[in-house]
Amino acid sequence: MASLIKRPTSKFWVACFTDRNGRRLKRSTATINRKQADKIADEFEEAARRKRTAIQVRRVISQLHREITGDDFSDTSVRGFVDSWLERKEPEVARSTLAFYRNAASKFLTFLGLAAEQDLTAVTRDQLTRFRNEQARLFSATTANHQTKFLRMLLRAARRDALVADHPAQFVDTVRGRNPTERRPFTLDELRAVLAVADQEWKSMILFAIYTGQRLSDIAALTWANVDLTRNEIRLVTRKTGKRIMIPIATPLATYLEALPSSDDPDAPVHPRAYAITKAQGKSGHLSNQFADLLAQAGLRKKTPHRKTHGRGRGARREQNGNLSFHCLRHSTVSMLKEAGVPDAAIMALVGHDSVAMSQHYTHVGRDALEKAANALPDVL
Repeated sequence: MASLIKRPTSKFWVACFTDRNGRRLKRSTATINRKQADKIADEFEEAARRKRTAIQVRRVISQLHREITGDDFSDTSVRGFVDSWLERKEPEVARSTLAFYRNAASKFLTFLGLAAEQDLTAVTRDQLTRFRNEQARLFSATTANHQTKFLRMLLRAARRDALVADHPAQFVDTVRGRNPTERRPFTLDELRAVLAVADQEWKSMILFAIYTGQRLSDIAALTWANVDLTRNEIRLVTRKTGKRIMIPIATPLATYLEALPSSDDPDAPVHPRAYAITKAQGKSGHLSNQFADLLAQAGLRKKTPHRKTHGRGRGARREQNGNLSFHCLRHSTVSMLKEAGVPDAAIMALVGHDSVAMSQHYTHVGRDALEKAANALPDVL
């Protein structure tokens, strides 16, 4: 016989019922009214005992919900929930983040096949584990773990919305990398080697990375409104963390910028090709591939195709060809500042620390300290 329980984390009644195989199941009734919840719980049990299809169950529950509340019941199929979740996320996150969510969701729905049309409550830990294992075979461990974290976030939202009573992704563990490698900083000789083969725009982007410590997507998105040569500073809002930062322009970068033709239009991009790519795609993956080609030209890694090869993805290529990437320029900045004896507080304030707690801790760093930090970086030209 069906019964009801309440969880501390939800205001809705949860139905407990038995299916035709004797398994005890739980499902949120999505209502706070005890009498209504009783009716829904009985219907859940009847549907489970008769082994109705997911579509039949949703049709019956939708009709019952409409009779009780007067409102239509939302689509609780896996695909329906994913679509509505992505729609809610669109105004909340950056374009690059939304692109990742959509890509991750598409992979999961493709993996499920026809099961994507079933009720959200039909998703099991076993399905999620098999999906994780498939991703680990096709891509790097990092990529597979990002997919797993996405599913945890998705199903945590479903539980918060009382669409599921349990969280099947909660105990799906991450996978261990086959050949884990850590990013390392460039040496000065390596920096000069890649600068020697770079065209004008890439040379500029590399110098911005060295002397500001910023990420590829932020450097590609710079406009001349971000660069104030009169005040000798760069101001921007980081795309990943949304943090506003001010970076004094180091002397070597200032000298380089003074020789460049600037634009009278403050909205004009500093790096037009990179800006157009990032704006069109909402992410910097294509630019990362271009930089990998530069590294190959400089003899710092092997030249490989950028399409996915069987059983291996982008992260796997990095493991195969070394651990240098554009993000290593950020590590290089930090490393050179440390070698110059710059205090950690000034380093973190200059490059923009990801941690909110650390960022708040370093807010006392003044402009003089930041200028000294910027000018402690060596002239790589």
